[in-house]
Amino acid sequence: MANMSNNQMMNQVFVQQAEQTPELVVLTSDSRGSAKLTEFGEKYPNQMVEVGIAEQNIVGMAAGLAHSGKRAFAVSPAPFLSMRSIEQIKVDVAYSRTNVKLVGISGGVSYAQLGMSHHSLQDFAVTRAIPNLQVLCPADKHETEVMFKTLLESDQPAYIRLGRNAVEDVYESSDYGFEIGKAVQLKAGKDVLLIGIGETVRQVLDAAIQLEKENISATVLNVHSLKPFDTETVRRLAKEIGKVITVEEHSIHGGLGAAVAESLSEEVGIRHRIIGFPDSDLVTASGKELFKHYGLDGDSIVVEAKKFLG
Repeated sequence: MANMSNNQMMNQVFVQQAEQTPELVVLTSDSRGSAKLTEFGEKYPNQMVEVGIAEQNIVGMAAGLAHSGKRAFAVSPAPFLSMRSIEQIKVDVAYSRTNVKLVGISGGVSYAQLGMSHHSLQDFAVTRAIPNLQVLCPADKHETEVMFKTLLESDQPAYIRLGRNAVEDVYESSDYGFEIGKAVQLKAGKDVLLIGIGETVRQVLDAAIQLEKENISATVLNVHSLKPFDTETVRRLAKEIGKVITVEEHSIHGGLGAAVAESLSEEVGIRHRIIGFPDSDLVTASGKELFKHYGLDGDSIVVEAKKFLG
């Protein structure tokens, strides 16, 4: 259930792995509290660097530490990390294939009431367009655990988006065969393919369970990796089922829906509906209210799926 945020699980992984991975260093931009990294900072102060509110500097410093043999994780609010420092991400990290993990916390509409300046609804679009940069987003605490353990052993640069709030579990444990670049099928059905990422995966799964009660069977796919993207699985399931709905806490442009559409662009006879935030300023409300208002919650997905299926 919703008893732990993905940030809290990230902290747990860092605390558990710090001693056996002495080269681990975590950088924050005046955000250790919101990132839930206070415990890690207290236990391993020599493995944490507080940069202050300086997003461009945090990326450059992380790159320098990585070139010195450190495993650097730069943890900063997603709306600022993915926008203010995008040139540093492109040049200092991705272009030189530098082993930096860029963790965008409070992604999507986590800072909902603070408005557009604090929304992160373009980060997938920007980061997935940069060569050599993985783009990842876990669905729950279990996926966060196995994802960060994998990242600690990886030498590839990556951008990882985490939400701010606790989310209901999608998995029962982290032992389900996680692999970067491989989508996970959570449910099998024949009428519609529902694809989610991050916090929308739970909403998609809830919608599929509700649709089952109305004799509509849905396949549910969790795409935790936007890059590398599991084109093979998406294309295979879409061709089998013929009707696809993607749901993302992101602009309708450039994110999950776009990646799926790109994968299916040369296929014939597949219908695809993208559910996400519109290309306009959002109303001011809580995150939960925004999900409802723009149709990203489970109940709204059920309604949209029934309309889509006719």
